[in-house]
Amino acid sequence: MLNEVINKVTQAVIERSAASRQAYLEKIRRAHRPGVSRGHLSCGNLAHGFAASDAHDKSALAIDRAANFAIVSSYNDMLSAHQPFQDYPAQIKAAARELGAVAQFAGGVPAMCDGVTQGREGMELSLFSRDNIAMAAGVALSHDMFDGVLCLGVCDKIVPGLAIGALAFGHLPCLFVPAGPMESGLPNAEKSRIRQLYAEGKVGRAELLKAESESYHSAGTCTFYGTANSNQMLMEIMGMQLPGSSFINPGTPMREAMTKAAVATLNTLSPLSPEFLPLGEMINEKSIINGIIGLLATGGSTNHTIHLVAIARAAGVIINWQDMAELSEVVPLLCRIYPNGLADVNHFQAAGGMPLLIKELLDNGLLHNDVSTVAGAGGMRRYCKEPFLDQDGSLVWRDGPTVSLEAEIIATVEKPFSKEGGLRLLQGNLGRSVIKTSAVKPEYRVLTAPAVIFNDQDEMKARFDSGDLNRDFIAVVRFQGPKANGMPELHKLTPLLGVLQDRGYKVALVTDGRMSGASGKVPAAIHLSPEALDGGPIARLRDGDMIEFDAERSVLRVLDESVFERPVAIYAGGHQEGMGRELFSCFRKLVSDAEHGASVMDM
Repeated sequence: MLNEVINKVTQAVIERSAASRQAYLEKIRRAHRPGVSRGHLSCGNLAHGFAASDAHDKSALAIDRAANFAIVSSYNDMLSAHQPFQDYPAQIKAAARELGAVAQFAGGVPAMCDGVTQGREGMELSLFSRDNIAMAAGVALSHDMFDGVLCLGVCDKIVPGLAIGALAFGHLPCLFVPAGPMESGLPNAEKSRIRQLYAEGKVGRAELLKAESESYHSAGTCTFYGTANSNQMLMEIMGMQLPGSSFINPGTPMREAMTKAAVATLNTLSPLSPEFLPLGEMINEKSIINGIIGLLATGGSTNHTIHLVAIARAAGVIINWQDMAELSEVVPLLCRIYPNGLADVNHFQAAGGMPLLIKELLDNGLLHNDVSTVAGAGGMRRYCKEPFLDQDGSLVWRDGPTVSLEAEIIATVEKPFSKEGGLRLLQGNLGRSVIKTSAVKPEYRVLTAPAVIFNDQDEMKARFDSGDLNRDFIAVVRFQGPKANGMPELHKLTPLLGVLQDRGYKVALVTDGRMSGASGKVPAAIHLSPEALDGGPIARLRDGDMIEFDAERSVLRVLDESVFERPVAIYAGGHQEGMGRELFSCFRKLVSDAEHGASVMDM
């Protein structure tokens, strides 16, 4: 039996989304036409579409009996997560040819790394890159040559952007094909320790770079459970990629076999197959709710309180933070993966991974099984199986583990790490914000302390170095919202606040910016809406204002309401030019608030 609260929230989302969902379905059904897409092109159009193909593919594309699949990739060879995609197109094309189909590289999308841009000007392009990626995917698919889409993406904004772009072409079937995490390097806890020592001036840059390089050391995603790996969890628990495919290391026989299997699966879902299943029909309200549940049960990235809203809206589904808060009350925290624990995603995979997590949720009525997925009939139960390679190299799925192989990494619903999910909604006279509680010890979740106001994150570092912050306080870092400067992640503040917390001070962060999937042990009320530049109450705060921060009762408020009689602070700006920021001026003018997906698109 499905949990009563999950059913209630799902029905509320269905009712709220009735008109927008119906409009979306009507749109994608109008876009669908019988046969292969290119069959509707003129001879001149088609000749341009396959002019560069080899003789075999030209012959196949010239007739109307072979499916043609688009490859949309985030490949670049600078970033570890995307570098493995270099070899995927050749593998995909060969696999398609074996099936009598064709695959064409339809287009690349930009892929930036928050790890590289963290604390730099380029980070202010990061959130906006998601919608830019969605647009780029739309351009790639606009040629109307394709009968299905393979999305090659992994990291922070790339997967949500690809999902939004693919849903705009929801009349086509679509699979996501991940690259997988790098093998484990320096333990994340040790990396965090070195970062704090560096923040205190106790080790130098050479020691810091050594630790960082030993942690991020090869091709593949970072191994901590940030936004990139939360993306993979989401695509799997929403049925958009193959069962058990999320956390297989790149460059392995299993990884290559899974890529080949993705092509075969897409072929069974194409318009030429009796099992035709377009993405827009497959993803519905229950799929989105499953994604939220996965996020809560794993203590996933806070970025998805923004991205999931935008993905849902791209499919005509309307969700909000209240839905997430209500689900969090009944979905327990079942995973301890860094920064919520010591394990990395490779350890999570070895302990039972996604098949075990999904089985535990299904068995306890905490996940919708009656959804369509790329894996075919059987709903989410198909995702309780895990892939194996037989002795002859063939790929098979067998029943996954029934118990955790490491109880400190994957718990049971009966004995969870927490009875509630890893996210909460904070509300009060300062607005609405979210907090990732899964990594914050209970004794740090409640405090009342004076505000210290920062209009730029670099101001905090200067005051930390001066010794001015050796006290109890709540850091209010404002003018960091999407309209002000693109809502950069403020992860560089974590070591500073962590040092103060370790010194025994009660500290917290309140901001209209983001803190990323790496949000750690310091309580942080993030994504505060309305943002300061939009006249939000945070713009009226001054140093010394007493703030109540209570993550247990979901309260965030300033005690003296006379502060609202003050004029709002003036935004100093300085974030409009340089490092490409001027190219995104229109995004800053059009963007919605965080709870509406921080999107520039009208969906």
